[in-house]
Amino acid sequence: MTYGARLTLMCASAAVGSLMIMTSSWAESLHIGSFSSTGLDGWEEHEFKNRTQYQLQQSDGQQIIKAQSSNAASGLFKSITVDLNRTPYLNWRWRVDKVLNGVDEQSKEGDDYPARIYVVKEGFFPWSTKAVNYVWSSNQPTGTRWHNVYTGNARMIALQSGDRQSGQWITEKRNVKEDFKALFGDEFDKITTVALMTDTDNSGQQATAYYGDIYFSAD
Repeated sequence: MTYGARLTLMCASAAVGSLMIMTSSWAESLHIGSFSSTGLDGWEEHEFKNRTQYQLQQSDGQQIIKAQSSNAASGLFKSITVDLNRTPYLNWRWRVDKVLNGVDEQSKEGDDYPARIYVVKEGFFPWSTKAVNYVWSSNQPTGTRWHNVYTGNARMIALQSGDRQSGQWITEKRNVKEDFKALFGDEFDKITTVALMTDTDNSGQQATAYYGDIYFSAD
């Protein structure tokens, strides 16, 4: 399935099935995925091609999500409106066992990632919906940015690359407001969906990844 179709379906499902929550004016942080304490409460799954297996498990005494994909693409998403003027920073940690072999991530055949977190600003029309994907790339150099091969409405950023840090928990922090500005050239005051996905449907390979808690913060 094309990325554009994935993006549209996930946003539509989120709009129908989940509660939209605004950050309050006094909040300094907003928890999106408190997997360590509340598990998958408020998260939904959308299957695109076969099912990536997502399950809660313990890691170093803390509950996290383990994702296992074998020629599959399904994602977990949460519909939640985040005020990027109040809490622009997205925080999370992740880990992969290994990256994919010989994929060209800028081609349709290689548009797979062992781990990705993405944020979506849903528009009134499908073509006005925008998304930023933070990916653990198999081979793109760290910091590389590119248009998703399936849709011009999504941008990709390689935060990690290759197997150099496979097997290790990596903590990430991104200014989402600044990333949207840099990638799309416009000011975005809010996002409406946060999603995570481990997908291998285009390459037919296997991948295992782990996701820790996800939250937005003021700094």
